[in-house]
Amino acid sequence: MKSIILIFMGSVVLVSQGAQAQDMEARARAAAAASRTKSSDSDAITSNYLNPGLAGEAISTVDSSRSFTANLACQKSATMLELLVQPGATGDITHLSIARDSDLDGSFDQNLTLPAPVSGICANGIVSCDSGSWNNCTPFKWDVESSGNLKLSQVPLTDLSACYCVNASCGSNLVLGNLNSVLKDLGGGIIGALTTADPRIGVAQASIEGPVIRYVGAQTTACSAVPSLFSTSYRADSTAISGDASASAQGSSVFQALAGSASATGKAEVTRSCSIDREISVKPWDFDDILGVAGAVTSVIPCGTGCRRYQIRGSGTCGSVPPIHTATFDPIAPARIVSARIVEMGADDWVQARVNGQIVGYAGKRPWTGEALPSGDCRISGDAYYNRTAIDITPQLRAGAMTVGARVRAGGDGNWGYVTVEVQVDTSCEVSERLVDLCAGYTQDAACRLDSENVDGVTTFSNGVNTGLKPLAQTRLFGTGNCTFQYSRDFFERDRRYKCLIDSGELSAPDLSRSAYIIDHSTQTLLADRTLSSDGSLSTSTRAFSLPDRGTVPACEPICKTRAPRANSDVAISGVVGASQNDPAGWNSFYHSCTADNVCPLGDGEELVTACGCLDDFPEAAVMMQTVRLAGSDLACRAGTP
Repeated sequence: MKSIILIFMGSVVLVSQGAQAQDMEARARAAAAASRTKSSDSDAITSNYLNPGLAGEAISTVDSSRSFTANLACQKSATMLELLVQPGATGDITHLSIARDSDLDGSFDQNLTLPAPVSGICANGIVSCDSGSWNNCTPFKWDVESSGNLKLSQVPLTDLSACYCVNASCGSNLVLGNLNSVLKDLGGGIIGALTTADPRIGVAQASIEGPVIRYVGAQTTACSAVPSLFSTSYRADSTAISGDASASAQGSSVFQALAGSASATGKAEVTRSCSIDREISVKPWDFDDILGVAGAVTSVIPCGTGCRRYQIRGSGTCGSVPPIHTATFDPIAPARIVSARIVEMGADDWVQARVNGQIVGYAGKRPWTGEALPSGDCRISGDAYYNRTAIDITPQLRAGAMTVGARVRAGGDGNWGYVTVEVQVDTSCEVSERLVDLCAGYTQDAACRLDSENVDGVTTFSNGVNTGLKPLAQTRLFGTGNCTFQYSRDFFERDRRYKCLIDSGELSAPDLSRSAYIIDHSTQTLLADRTLSSDGSLSTSTRAFSLPDRGTVPACEPICKTRAPRANSDVAISGVVGASQNDPAGWNSFYHSCTADNVCPLGDGEELVTACGCLDDFPEAAVMMQTVRLAGSDLACRAGTP
């Protein structure tokens, strides 16, 4: 941030002396050319502002008329890190030594030599394999111990990124032939681990001399020996900054003054987040989830899928009032009860079936259809009596809790009676689907506009603009066990953010009628106006109007496209990618800004693909990105048997 401020300061100095002798366009072109020289790309900004600022050297203004020395670092080291690589006969890096000045006092205090060969290089680590091959590989990630010392930690290959092979199994002389990029990749991974562990460390400059890369370092943001400082805590917890900023604002007199000013009142824009979720629920049903039974049930026998038979059984008496043995059937889910029947009654001598106290049937040697006892004495011996005529009691059970009683009259050796109730229920899985739209209110609100939308991980709206991307229809599994279903839908979740205008009512909306009249009635040669007089009347006027000649500008900045051959030595979990291709050779594509005389500046080993001109390769880039996205969708894994 400090470097950017310096650039702005320099641009002000630029228009001091001699500016009045030039016209406005010439001064603007001169300022643009000078600024482009100092800050046209990241390398220019680094060399002109960042490196001098961290190293305590002089920084000059845009026109180089003034300079000053900034002290942006607490400690500086001429060589914070030094890395030396030497490849062996197998192409592996057999010697990799690292010297580090951890406390930035100007002398090395940690020296590390890797005990194993380096067969592959990653953006954040290395891969070590059997010499000259890609067998028995072990991935390592650059890491920092609690003491601050650099180390390598063994990790899965998926924890590393941008890995590629450098030994003889992937090509010849890969390390020495690409020495600069090898050194930068190794050094970049180490610097990334160090700055992650201690955010105060800044790298001012990197230089390569043969097989050695050196980094000039500095300690910034906090002059303390303890890296866990309040000023760097937001790196680990970025969400804490909101609460801290609010607390700081409440105690700031400047902020409160601005908050109470006219500029802070009136209309404001707030961000609202919402979602549209497709909820699909699968509920398995068990018999006991549908019906509860309690009472004088002596046995329960299954009779098929979703079917049970309950026997209500007990002994009777002839010398007194016959007892009633009762069971209660409680329908937990009445809609899932298919049928309920009394399928059998048996007794020695009589049994009477009752539902909710009402007599519905009997079994015995003579009828028993009333409250009075049947005629005749209880028999002492003989066969039992049965009644297997089904009696439908489904309506009574669906209506609520139902009692079924067996009134038994018996004597002698055969002293028993029973009633069997069969209940059939629906235990099939229950599936429900609904859309929960929490964005409907914002969609219908004229003061709100859609700012961003993410549909199943695909960004379809960004900053109020439709990206043109749409997610593929997805297939997901729902439920568990026997109740597992597969559903394909165009989307399952939409996450949206709306920006809504709110009006505090303290300021009235500005009158824009005059500006609207000027825009609607003016032309390129005529300026129309409408003014309000003191007596409230409106008066209109017109006058000639013209814009100065702006000259012609190029239709675009001419660029050219080049390419350079490369061996596909990238690494995946299955091994070296090039080993799975018919031709492992490939190309790296580059784009360059053409020179003033319309010449393409070719780099080392590059050949021209497209000459200088107004190139538009956006369709090709869009196709490539869409291909990667669709491939990622095709490679998505899910559990279960297809």
